[in-house]
Amino acid sequence: MKLVYFFLLSIVVISCQNQGKMDIQAAKKATVDSMKVVNEKQRVIDSMKLEIVKIEEAKIETKKEVIVVNQQAPSSTTTTTTTKKQGWSNTAKGAVIGAGVGAATGAIISKKKVQGAIIGGVAGAGVGAGTGAILDAKKKKD
Repeated sequence: MKLVYFFLLSIVVISCQNQGKMDIQAAKKATVDSMKVVNEKQRVIDSMKLEIVKIEEAKIETKKEVIVVNQQAPSSTTTTTTTKKQGWSNTAKGAVIGAGVGAATGAIISKKKVQGAIIGGVAGAGVGAGTGAILDAKKKKD
């Protein structure tokens, strides 16, 4: 009879150990799946940032130069003035891009979507403006 109890007890212990291993494997799979989802969302965000940069570059390239020609009497010389419209500073671009990316990331990560978007947007704008200011200072130095 003791042998039967020992046998039943060992079966229960072994089955509980297998269940623990299955739970660990399920948790690992869930973690890997959630990481894949986060990576996919980040890939989408990165592609959106790239498209925004391309659009901004296209806008800058399409800005036209204005050439003003003042003609006086035929015997006098002609004066040509060129005025070029300036684009955004790196600080402004960094703040806008950082705010957009931060808001999107905050909304994706946070359980409270609006609060996460606001916090992420503010943090992203700060980091982007700081990075842009560094680039502006470097450009001014050169």
